[in-house]
Amino acid sequence: MLVDSHAHLDFYDDPDAIVAAAHAAGVSQMLAIGIGDGPATMHRALDLARRHASVFATAGIHPQEADQATPEALERLTALASEPKIVAIGEIGLDYYHLDNPEIATQLAAFRAQMAIAAAARKPIVLHCRTSELAIPAAKAKFGPADAAEDLLALLESEWAPTGLPGILHCFSGTPEHARRALDIGFYLSFAGNLTYPKSTTIQQVAAAAPADRILVETDAPFLTPIPLRGQQNQPAYTTHTAAFLAQLRGTTPEIIGQQTTANFHRLFPSTVP
Repeated sequence: MLVDSHAHLDFYDDPDAIVAAAHAAGVSQMLAIGIGDGPATMHRALDLARRHASVFATAGIHPQEADQATPEALERLTALASEPKIVAIGEIGLDYYHLDNPEIATQLAAFRAQMAIAAAARKPIVLHCRTSELAIPAAKAKFGPADAAEDLLALLESEWAPTGLPGILHCFSGTPEHARRALDIGFYLSFAGNLTYPKSTTIQQVAAAAPADRILVETDAPFLTPIPLRGQQNQPAYTTHTAAFLAQLRGTTPEIIGQQTTANFHRLFPSTVP
């Protein structure tokens, strides 16, 4: 049994077939991430979740669309947050990686507004944070010395931790220190297909050492296809490859990883327990 804790199911032409393939591979549940193509379509994950008992959903405004976090969009998100099958707000966060991303102040305002919505709904948050270290030179020039991971963690420590609510650092790609700070305030670390890439040595170090009761696996499908299928379009069925690689890193079996990560997902989202 496995749970894919992060998949963009509404990005597929035939998401129902993708869900069926996941079940056939032993992936029993999926969290459909509701960012859509922007705030106007962030309901699509919920629409899919309503068709499948095994699918749950989030809703949120991605930091790359932070300039679309209008009062109307935030009102729409507030309404979605009250839906039982919406188990978290996300993916939200900060991203200083691309030159055309919104200004930092715009991203911070959108992030704070969505944290407030999640806190009011008493639901966890699913976080996007892309390291600034690998940004192209033009983006570094635009965003200056600011670091998205540092800014994100500082906000979580000062403004989210007091809520007592947990969350997920999706597609964890930070340092051991980033992991420690996130774990200290009750977050879970979710590992995607990039965990299997040869250059991902720091992520692998974190994944090997993270507490067993705070790890999750995901695909971020249709992106980040794990080895040995890299080059193909990713899908939730391929969670099995990331889970097997994580098991190898941690010196255990894929079955144990499946049990641990599924139990963690259900602890984080009690309404998903079958």
